[in-house]
Amino acid sequence: MTDRQDFEKMDVFQRIVEAAAGIRQQVPVTPLYSSGGLSAFADADVFLKAEHVLPTGSFKLRGAVNKLRCLDAAARKAGVVTASSGNHGLAVAKAGADLGVPVTVYVAETASPLKLAAIRALGATLETVSGPGIEAELLARECGEKTGRIYVSPYNDLEVIAGQGTIGLELFEQQPDLDAVFVSVGGGGLISGVGSALKKLSPRTLVVGVWPENSACLLRAMEAGEIVDVEESDTISDGTAGAVEPGSVTLPIARAVVDETLTVSETEIAAAMHQVAAAERWIIEGAAGVAVAGLLKSARRFRGKRLAAVICGRNIELGKFLEALHGFD
Repeated sequence: MTDRQDFEKMDVFQRIVEAAAGIRQQVPVTPLYSSGGLSAFADADVFLKAEHVLPTGSFKLRGAVNKLRCLDAAARKAGVVTASSGNHGLAVAKAGADLGVPVTVYVAETASPLKLAAIRALGATLETVSGPGIEAELLARECGEKTGRIYVSPYNDLEVIAGQGTIGLELFEQQPDLDAVFVSVGGGGLISGVGSALKKLSPRTLVVGVWPENSACLLRAMEAGEIVDVEESDTISDGTAGAVEPGSVTLPIARAVVDETLTVSETEIAAAMHQVAAAERWIIEGAAGVAVAGLLKSARRFRGKRLAAVICGRNIELGKFLEALHGFD
């Protein structure tokens, strides 16, 4: 079966439409800002989808709420297990607190202390795992299977993807004639959802996936046609770092809906974070900087076009943010 056939069989767009109606009470529509500063720099009409203004500071709340609202009463009572580098765990903890679902979050020992403190404050139980983030994912899934609790994947789940895909619906409603949308990519849940919505509603809009050069796991899998081992280096884009779970549904979906791909350096990510801060007075995290960096890197070929970048989150420690911007005027 081809990637396209796999994608169509999953009926992702219909799931997104249902998610948009189901999550609205907990997840408000986020603004799409026209950025005068970035537009002048890129010589294009640049729009920023402000996911960082959501209650947990990132887009992840969409997928978490959609997944938990779909659980039956018995599953809600038993609670859920998840794994996260921070934003997804925070989102599941928030959704669990709102919907009365106990949450346990497995995290890598390198996870942001800022994000872990926020997860604890929402009443979730934390389990710290040594090693890379993929180890936390595998252990969390194993725990769920052993205890009979639902495992909520950060990306490898159609209901989570559908929740993230509601961003694509909103983008089309807010600016239906976009020429390209730039999305940062980790495990692929965000771009799978956004891309699925845009391919249905606005096929002419290019869906551009952007990775940090230091961690491009799903990109390499897309190139190979299967999940492969990828050597990674540290990146300020911690929200997109980490390997992709074997068998992830995001691989065939991303291969079906992503039109173009590119990578950006750590310097380009930091420069993009600086430019957003200068233009909009926003603090954004590294993963959001990845999408903006991809847009700015591509600006010359999109001169005069309408472009959007998804500002996926703001959850970065102040010291780390200031360190990233050190040296920029």
